[in-house]
Amino acid sequence: MLEIKKTALFDITAILNKISIGERQKVAELGCGNFGFFTFPLARLVGRSGKVYAVDILKSTLTEIKDRAAKENLPQIIPVWSNLEIFKATKIETESLDGALLINVLHQSDKRAEIIREAYRMLKRSGRLMIVEWNGADSPLGPKPEKRLKLESLKIAAKKLGFDIQEEFTAGPYHYGLLLIKL
Repeated sequence: MLEIKKTALFDITAILNKISIGERQKVAELGCGNFGFFTFPLARLVGRSGKVYAVDILKSTLTEIKDRAAKENLPQIIPVWSNLEIFKATKIETESLDGALLINVLHQSDKRAEIIREAYRMLKRSGRLMIVEWNGADSPLGPKPEKRLKLESLKIAAKKLGFDIQEEFTAGPYHYGLLLIKL
């Protein structure tokens, strides 16, 4: 079992334990951001024989991830520049991923269905997609309430896009999580 420090927002260990990633698997953190909060723990889970794609639209973010991965001797981390809103824009093979994460990404876009569709494309059959988003709770940080994605809307969209909902959970005081399985 992976042990990681908790952040003020959510328990990374608990979230990663739910998605059940292991040695030699291929996974992606879609919208990894410059800290790679999930990218680096994922790299330790998949080991040197696995692959972790750190995907982001900001090239400067990917440079930071690449530099840190080199410093920490984690060659299994592969930075990938992409606009997730464009179908087939991500240079990751179709049906090649065992798992993918969208952590605090969807609220930043008006093309949420397109992002989920791109994740679906990259996942193998029975691949797992972990989505964590801001809930409706009053919080001192995060997006404005009107930018937050309602859980019920996300569940409806996920089913329409070909996912089965495996688990719905609380991902911290300000977040909810959904674990989806590609049918």
